[in-house]
Amino acid sequence: MDLKLSGRCCEFIPINRRQRKPRTRGITEIRGPYYTPMGRRYLEDILSTVGEYVDILKFAGGSFALMPRRAVKEIIDLCHEYDVRVSTGGFIETVLRYGPDMVDQYLEECRLLGFDIVEISRGFISIPEDDMVRLAERVMQFGLKVKPEVGVQFGAGGATAAEELAVEGVMDPMVAIRAAKRYLDLGVDLIMVESEGITESVRQWRTDIVAKLIDGIGLEHLMFEAADPAVFTWYIKNFGPEVNLFVDHSQIVELECLRSGIWGTLSTWGRVLTYKGPEPESPKQ
Repeated sequence: MDLKLSGRCCEFIPINRRQRKPRTRGITEIRGPYYTPMGRRYLEDILSTVGEYVDILKFAGGSFALMPRRAVKEIIDLCHEYDVRVSTGGFIETVLRYGPDMVDQYLEECRLLGFDIVEISRGFISIPEDDMVRLAERVMQFGLKVKPEVGVQFGAGGATAAEELAVEGVMDPMVAIRAAKRYLDLGVDLIMVESEGITESVRQWRTDIVAKLIDGIGLEHLMFEAADPAVFTWYIKNFGPEVNLFVDHSQIVELECLRSGIWGTLSTWGRVLTYKGPEPESPKQ
């Protein structure tokens, strides 16, 4: 028997049925260059093997601002070849310090390079919510999608020590819910939830906050940052394999094995399932 090289390996073995790209649920965003440098060749290895399971690539910490334009454009173009959208990450917090003209210059650069999504956040800055909404509107005017980030911890997003964050305290999740609803009213469809104060840099996970965010905003509109496998395993165990998650690119295979139901830990192996019902019948000729 000849070996067919098209299709998924071992496709005769059932896995959980998931939406194909562009997905509206079970979205996976991966972190690009930050903790690890990443160029076109490195990224092509990832996307040529598991690109089907990557929906968004995010440049973290303004990493693209250190790279040659040519290299950034190569990464973005490669992502588009694999139907992967590209996000700026929350670098606009740095840009905002230099005023509205610099923001416009930044957004134009993002547009020319081919970015799809501009993340807007305020983890390190104090700025009125009305201004953040105006910023979201300005991003849209440049023809770019907005992905706002909300959270409950001031100082989140920079690997700040847990002791320092504890001094700042945790905000009422209703603040994040009210902000998210304003973005949804603008037509934003996906909102990032920062993990600090919830599952990262805390003595005990605040699962009660997750429940309040889901109840107030809706699971389909939220993407949760999952800082390590224990975190994304918890989200999938509690909310199913189609919860939207942001992970490091080194974790994409482990995450998709869990989503698909082909592998897991003692507490998840054989328990992660989907039910889509019967396949629709083909139209009669």
